[in-house]
Amino acid sequence: MTDLTSLFSDLVRLETRLYNALDARLKAEHDLPLGQFEFLRFIAASGTTRVQDLADEFAITVGATSKGVDRLEAAGRCRRTANPDDRRSSLVEPTAAGLEILAAATPTVEAELVTRIGSVLSEQSVADLAGLLSMISAGLGGFRRPT
Repeated sequence: MTDLTSLFSDLVRLETRLYNALDARLKAEHDLPLGQFEFLRFIAASGTTRVQDLADEFAITVGATSKGVDRLEAAGRCRRTANPDDRRSSLVEPTAAGLEILAAATPTVEAELVTRIGSVLSEQSVADLAGLLSMISAGLGGFRRPT
């Protein structure tokens, strides 16, 4: 049987190395941390979202999510407005500047992923891996949007 503890360790270290490589490149080329890129990507895809929706998507606390949104808002990349349906929450939407930096940074992320993953795995292997990760995520109760 496969050593699942070693597999887990490999997955964690792989994720850390990929995250750090993408983060460094985005900061160097766009002055945009990867966490902000990921938040912007979700906000832009949603059009308008709640902080709670971001927290749920990224499996982090509402407090940490709110701080991340604060940083995006301070940089002029998103704005909060009152939620007319729930006075306890606000709605977050991308600004034109947020959409602009997202559009500029997306090809950078894609190029880095092609270098780090696409140059190592065949298209079929990438598809197989995506399917396997989706199965694991579903087993953990995680949410994956259809691609």
